[in-house]
Amino acid sequence: MSDETMNNEDEMRDEYDFSSGGVVGKYYERYREGTNVVLLDPDVAQAFPDSESVNRILRRVLRDRRKGGISSEASSPKNHGLPSKPTSSR
Repeated sequence: MSDETMNNEDEMRDEYDFSSGGVVGKYYERYREGTNVVLLDPDVAQAFPDSESVNRILRRVLRDRRKGGISSEASSPKNHGLPSKPTSSR
């Protein structure tokens, strides 16, 4: 590489426009707390417009489960809310 090429690579390209400003550390607290990204199937995602609505219904499920309204097996993430398959007796 020539010296001119190396100098050009150190320059910021025009398409990187940071003039509109930004907030330093905007997501720092959220990152520090950690997140749990869950992918929803399209039909489920259609029913929930945002994370707030998903969290609201999941909190309701947890509250009902604590009150005994929903069995822990039925709402377990392991079986996606479906009852477990009966085991065959031999």
